[in-house]
Amino acid sequence: MDHMDRYEQWIENLPEDDPLHRELSSITDPAQIEDRFFRDISFGTAGLRGKVGAGTNRMNRLTVGRAARGIADFIVSKGNAAMDRGVVIAHDPRHFSEDFCRLSAAILASRGIHVYIFDGMRPTPQLAYMIRRLRAICGINVTASHNPREYNGYKVYWEDGCQVSSEIADAMSQAIEKVDIWRDLPDRDQDELPADDLITLLDPSYDREYLDKIESLAIHGCKGNAASDNELDLSIPMVYTPLNGCGAVPFSQMLSDRGFTNWIMVPEQKDPDPDFTTVGYPNPEDPKAFALSEKYGAQIGAELLLATDPDADRFAIEVPGPDGNYIPLNGNQTGYLLVNYILEGLKESDRLPEKGAMVKSIVTSDLSGIICSSYGVEMFETLTGFKNICGKIPWLQEHGYTYLFGYEESIGYAPCVDIRDKDGISTGMLVAEAAAWYRARGRSLWDVLQDIYARYGYYAEDAHSTVLEGVSGMARIGRMMDWLRTKTPTSICGIPVKKTIDYIDGHDDIPPQNAMRLFLDNGSWIAIRPSGTEPKIKYYFYSCQDSAEEAASVNSRIRDEVVALVQSVD
Repeated sequence: MDHMDRYEQWIENLPEDDPLHRELSSITDPAQIEDRFFRDISFGTAGLRGKVGAGTNRMNRLTVGRAARGIADFIVSKGNAAMDRGVVIAHDPRHFSEDFCRLSAAILASRGIHVYIFDGMRPTPQLAYMIRRLRAICGINVTASHNPREYNGYKVYWEDGCQVSSEIADAMSQAIEKVDIWRDLPDRDQDELPADDLITLLDPSYDREYLDKIESLAIHGCKGNAASDNELDLSIPMVYTPLNGCGAVPFSQMLSDRGFTNWIMVPEQKDPDPDFTTVGYPNPEDPKAFALSEKYGAQIGAELLLATDPDADRFAIEVPGPDGNYIPLNGNQTGYLLVNYILEGLKESDRLPEKGAMVKSIVTSDLSGIICSSYGVEMFETLTGFKNICGKIPWLQEHGYTYLFGYEESIGYAPCVDIRDKDGISTGMLVAEAAAWYRARGRSLWDVLQDIYARYGYYAEDAHSTVLEGVSGMARIGRMMDWLRTKTPTSICGIPVKKTIDYIDGHDDIPPQNAMRLFLDNGSWIAIRPSGTEPKIKYYFYSCQDSAEEAASVNSRIRDEVVALVQSVD
């Protein structure tokens, strides 16, 4: 069945008064029809992610309902014990997120599966925590994380609290493919959840439990302990923005619990807004997301700007530089500060375990591993994504290691062993605490970052991505990766390439991924891979030199040449 056959099938089967039918009937561009129907929206280890709209390659009640029914059928195949353990479902503030949440709950319950839901939106990390806390078999969060407003998504977790592994995702996908959307799904969205004993509304005590869990991660200063609180300068001026997402309530409660007294939340970005009117692209990795934070920061003399993305799993900061202007720290740099602060604090308090371990992705800087080595802590590498980073935790525990921290360069950090995903709330607590700790000793986070470079080496970190949407974009990304494999450069900027690692078939104990790394003779290295959740190809660049200026210059030249080479592939 080609894309036109699928389009005509939808037109024929949908009632004329159905919003999806009306949307499809209004399309006049054949390329639009092809993009909406050239494939089924893919279900993988990231669940679903795509633009909201009518079509098999879009997020809508039929494609989401199909996924929910397939997941339900997969759980039913695991038996009554799995069905009784149930599924925890949450959602973010995006368009249709609550509708998709309710639809999923109704479909799962109709198959005899216990469902746990919240009374409103909740952060992704809280959903991840609740899976293990309730011993659920599965978890679903309806969210597109930091993607533009046109998108929505469907993150799926398994009983270990991590996003589903490739094996589970493949089995779920097979079940989803068997679902007939015209026979097996409800006719319309559910306005109200059915009165069903299988659907449990989680009470606020679980919100408090999540906050207690992350607040227990404190390195210095314990809640309610005045003598301990004196370790921190809790009057440090700060600005926080949830970017109109899920973070506002839990983040502000956390700051209050920890005793911070001099902070504000960006008022225009406090409340949910599925259109992200004041920010556009709600990704705190993009410095433009901090525009309003910088405005309020200047007004109060803030020494730290903090931001979480709409589902509050990603986290980023800006700090004043030497000239007083705010400087965005990239995910690697925030990672250096956290690794250093955690290890320094644990060692000073004699809490550093004998076999401590941290985990980072293969596209994350080596500097954090060097910091770990200086404290006798081992750094492990995994593929990108927290299903891999946090998925390493059981192996570490089985081999006698104590998990201390995991992160990747794309502003994702997992400080809590019991929350098997990145968590912007707990990370924000540790960064705010670190800033207050160093401020009490006359140092800023910028000062500490320069201290790290001076001690371990001057590293430059850079990233680039190119968005290539639709059928043609997907094909071009494939050609780019094929070119890189078949015509791998032997030198970059005149610097010999001394080693190449291709992960397409796996490498050492790392499973397969469509990614490559090139190591240059001067110690610089490059990684290139297609995104697993967005229509883009991503590049990563790292260099270490004798000064910050030289490292930045070398990295910039390498970046420009590599991007130009790969982009030349039509």
